[in-house]
Amino acid sequence: MPEDYYQLLGLSRGASDAEINKAYRKLAAKYHPDKNPDDKSAKQKFQQLQTAYDVLKDPEKRKLYDQLGPDFERYQAGGPTGGAGSYSGRSYSGGAGPQYGQYDFNFEDLFGGGGGGGGGSPFGDIFEQMRGGGGGRSGGAGRGSSTWAGTTSRRGSDLRTEATIDFATSIVGGQVQFSLQRPDGTSETLTVKIPAGIKNGEKIRLRGQGNPGTGNGSPGDIFLTVQVRPHTHFTRKGNDLYVKVPVTLAEAALGSRIDVPTPEGTVTLRIPKGSSGGTKLRIRSQGAPDSKTKSKGDLYAELVIKLPDELTAEDRRFLEDWDAKYPLQPRKDLFW
Repeated sequence: MPEDYYQLLGLSRGASDAEINKAYRKLAAKYHPDKNPDDKSAKQKFQQLQTAYDVLKDPEKRKLYDQLGPDFERYQAGGPTGGAGSYSGRSYSGGAGPQYGQYDFNFEDLFGGGGGGGGGSPFGDIFEQMRGGGGGRSGGAGRGSSTWAGTTSRRGSDLRTEATIDFATSIVGGQVQFSLQRPDGTSETLTVKIPAGIKNGEKIRLRGQGNPGTGNGSPGDIFLTVQVRPHTHFTRKGNDLYVKVPVTLAEAALGSRIDVPTPEGTVTLRIPKGSSGGTKLRIRSQGAPDSKTKSKGDLYAELVIKLPDELTAEDRRFLEDWDAKYPLQPRKDLFW
């Protein structure tokens, strides 16, 4: 491996932390093994970049590296002491630095992602599984890793996956099974409870169900992103539901009572006399429940007038007479 970590990242020895992060981010994206699956040299280059970055991003390691060169890591294991003293930071196995897949980098910060998993870099989930920690930085506590009496404890990595549910389950709640493949290649099927009112794209956190930690480290979590399958008739806006309800011309003109399906069963809806197509009638508290207040939205039924597929000559004459008798201007307020 090149002995000059600065040269490996294309930096001068006086490079700032921001310059180090930027250089590593660019090169790691270029040489990542997932982008170069058949290129062994790219994997080796990526390993070298990781090791260089792990040293230069840590002020204490960087100081020792600048003074002693790559052999500084021998000092953290109790090797010979020089003018700079011995290194007493975290211990890694081996004298050449951690191996591929064992780093505890915060890749979300490097690649533009956010905490908790949404958006950001296309490498986010890959890096989350590659690193040993579940979001902690090197040397951190809790979610990262720590050293106690010579033993490294590291929180297990988080896992991320998706499950698709039907629209009705997203409103009233239920259960869904999903398959999960862990980094070691094993697969398992889990069942999770779906809370009523969950929205498309929301995440369910399964604490302690991720990968096991090392030493005394706690296990990671599973973050399940829920995808809601569209309904044939119903749509959702906030906590309100919308449905288009077909009615006959007579039902709209003369008024009537019709049955409308809702999440809690069928309800009877009264159509006022003289209702036009597009009229929205509200059915209170038949929408989706709010996850915080538990109050429910409303259901809005939009009337759609349904006409026969074929009309007789007598029907057409009746409608022509009707049109002549009631000279409406239904599009007078329509404009661009």
